[in-house]
Amino acid sequence: MLGSSFDEVLLAARARGEWAWARIYDDLAPAVIGYFRARGAQDPEDLLGETFLQLVRDLPDFQGDEGRFRSWVFTIAHHRLLDGSRKRARRPAVPLAPEDLGEALGHGDAEEEALGMLGSGRVRELLASLSPDQQDVLLLRVMADLSVDDIARILGKRPGAIKALQRRGLARLRREISSKAVPL
Repeated sequence: MLGSSFDEVLLAARARGEWAWARIYDDLAPAVIGYFRARGAQDPEDLLGETFLQLVRDLPDFQGDEGRFRSWVFTIAHHRLLDGSRKRARRPAVPLAPEDLGEALGHGDAEEEALGMLGSGRVRELLASLSPDQQDVLLLRVMADLSVDDIARILGKRPGAIKALQRRGLARLRREISSKAVPL
């Protein structure tokens, strides 16, 4: 969070100050890309770029405080996610041939990548047990730290519906975690 420097950073970003955009990006990008990854976006980095391009284009029209700004950014991110899903449905990806996989795979630290995939794989598995609306609500509450009212605006639902989705989603996650817990 930018806190008390928000107004100064926003003013500098409107004046195309690179340092201001770097602060905004550093503050919001991890949560936005986490939201995309948790929702199973095919190319979260591209969606992040599209989100920030939209932010740059529309920043002159933004009015509000930092809470409203975060809500606005995640509204844009949510719309980019929906657009990406619709685009994939119209133009499905062509799978890579097995002989081309060697070049496509990176040559990073295999142990680090494997451990990261285990943790994120478990999170994706748990999220998959939820409805898409429950996933959106919980991710926007946890990753974006948005209020119920902000999420209601983003998703086009009433605050009561958001609270119900959150309550049911958390109950579902508790059941999933406890049913698959490993005994000591």
